[in-house]
Amino acid sequence: MTLLPALAGAAGMVFVGGSVAVSGALADAPMFTVQAARYAVACLLLVLFVRLTGRRLVRPRGTDWLWLVGVVLTGMLLFNVALVLGSRHAEPAVLGVAVACVPVLLAVAGPLLEGHGPAPRLVAAAVVVTGGAALVQGFGRADLTGLLWAVVTFACEAGFTLLAVPVLGRHGAFGVSVHACWLAAVVFAVTGLVWEGPGALGRLGADDVLAGAYLAVAVTAVAFVLWYSCVERIGSARAGLLTGVAPIAAAVAGVALGGPVPGVMVWLGVAVVAAGLALGFRAAPSGRAPASSSPPSRTGRASPDRAGISRCPGQDRADVPPPVSSGRGSMSRR
Repeated sequence: MTLLPALAGAAGMVFVGGSVAVSGALADAPMFTVQAARYAVACLLLVLFVRLTGRRLVRPRGTDWLWLVGVVLTGMLLFNVALVLGSRHAEPAVLGVAVACVPVLLAVAGPLLEGHGPAPRLVAAAVVVTGGAALVQGFGRADLTGLLWAVVTFACEAGFTLLAVPVLGRHGAFGVSVHACWLAAVVFAVTGLVWEGPGALGRLGADDVLAGAYLAVAVTAVAFVLWYSCVERIGSARAGLLTGVAPIAAAVAGVALGGPVPGVMVWLGVAVVAAGLALGFRAAPSGRAPASSSPPSRTGRASPDRAGISRCPGQDRADVPPPVSSGRGSMSRR
């Protein structure tokens, strides 16, 4: 059943989209230091929850380290760097549209990593969702350098999900989230120490701490697990369609915080995203397997997870969601 995993993924994207305004409060804060503290707090919360619920964390081994480090370096560290440097040469909407193109890549590359071919219907749905998300975010101007950083942003956003696919089967959503968070905390702490100095943490104000706390709890500890749980159970192709929810949530959050009511193009984009989701999640015709049916495990059977729900270890959401622009505003940071 895809309803509950899909709702989990959509909820994760709502947290990500709603974080746009919160991230704006951190514009003048030492970015790497804030991110290090954010991931450290999120990791502690996740580990505490794992212990309280009796779950078991598996230690990474062999190539697990390569995939997990890849998730951190691309989907977290380089992604944030690309947003900061790209914003100097491109309007936020340009970077937002680059992120909005990720569903198409997930619809094509995700199934290949999961062991089966892309489904044409899901690829078509991803194109529709991408178009709708672009309408919601709007289009901006950029020079050549800005366009190059937009491409890097696109690749890093896709890497956050795709590089997690090979390890989700062994570690599950909680395991991938925990390991990604503590690795990110270390990477950002070292980077912050070099670029921002050891006293950067002391320069944080009360607003910075509150914004960082929200990002740690809602956008990291909660949204990472929701997203990776969704990817693990319905596959990266279908899960990727749900990234179209993030720009809509960002637009709604902007209005709730006193921003202007979205224009006609934004509402048209919302309708297009909804059409893409309907196309991607509609039931397959009777007698045919669903287009995004989960690939079999290495043993040919689905393995039960700790809650007794059948899942496939080969299936492939982190941090996390993809950040997007708020329609005409600044980008969120994962």
